[in-house]
Amino acid sequence: MINVLIGGDVCPVGRNEPFFRKGDAAAIFNDLLEEFERADLSIVALESPLINKSSPILKCGPGLGAESDCINGLKQAGIDVINIANNHIMDHGSTGLKNTLDICAGAGISTVGAGENLEKARQIFIRKIGRVRIGILAVAEHEFSIATVSSCGANPLDLIDYVRNVRSQRDNFDYLIVLLHGGNENYPYPSPRLKETCRFMVEMGANAVIVQHTHCPGSYEEYQGAHIVYGQGNLIFDWPDQDKAFHEGFLVKLSIAEDLGSTMQIIPYLQSDEQPGARKMDKETEQMFRKSIEERSLSIRDDAFVRAQWVQFCEKIKYEYLSKVLAHNRVLSKLNSQGFIVKYFYTTSSLTCLRNVISCEAHREVLETIFNGVVKNRST
Repeated sequence: MINVLIGGDVCPVGRNEPFFRKGDAAAIFNDLLEEFERADLSIVALESPLINKSSPILKCGPGLGAESDCINGLKQAGIDVINIANNHIMDHGSTGLKNTLDICAGAGISTVGAGENLEKARQIFIRKIGRVRIGILAVAEHEFSIATVSSCGANPLDLIDYVRNVRSQRDNFDYLIVLLHGGNENYPYPSPRLKETCRFMVEMGANAVIVQHTHCPGSYEEYQGAHIVYGQGNLIFDWPDQDKAFHEGFLVKLSIAEDLGSTMQIIPYLQSDEQPGARKMDKETEQMFRKSIEERSLSIRDDAFVRAQWVQFCEKIKYEYLSKVLAHNRVLSKLNSQGFIVKYFYTTSSLTCLRNVISCEAHREVLETIFNGVVKNRST
């Protein structure tokens, strides 16, 4: 039996940073360390580029970056593969990504999901263990990190390319694990789109699809004999003023037989709460956590439930998102927190036109091309 251990987002900042720099894997992972040491293949998602100096790009949201010597903690933990397909890997531009690739390679740790161009970023990592060739493919939703044919970055979530990529390399692996950096932050359920996407990936060849990025533990399901996880939660991420779910998560352990049958276990933990680092939950906390995960996992079998939860979530954040789309400044966004600006300054007709240019594929493609040009021209 081959054991593959998959961890969620790692960002070596805050109280955990000194442990990463010193290579104190025991202080970082505590009693989780033995899980990594026993695994035949271990994978974590590095949410932050490793940098020598700051070179932040123009973007919205926080820009993350960690000192290059933070790789010491991951090296001493015996991590085999680092997934760098995420929305932060280009926070310090091509210099930050290139340095991350060089630092990981120098530490003897393989990377997957980003590279000097799209061709490199989309490569499937393959490791043969016993008689089984395990493939790892990492993708990220389109934010500020995506590679192109001629520029570096992360491998984009593109279902057409996914099918072509898997089919072209099908003869090179036996068991495929897809790591998908996407979904909505702090939302413990899959959206209808995300559920459909992950199931389609299974239908087209994935044996396991693991969603990361949501910063909270989600749910999981078995689909056509494959494993789908909709959000692991953070593995190591010390960030102030976060709710309880930010500090909870679980490792995914896949046990793969030579006939390619597999089982999945989750290993719950707490991270960066009153104490730095990550550690297994006590029995009572773990029981409550597992009950919560199992309830959500049972609920998402019902497409109507998934849709209802999604509509409720979107209703909660609708004015925030409308302010983003309408490019409100801080004052207007504050005034619109209860919908004041949208209600009294935009007609139903104007909002209908806005909906059309966002929803229609052809119109949205025009908008994306325009914005790519506008941002590029203003940043040069």
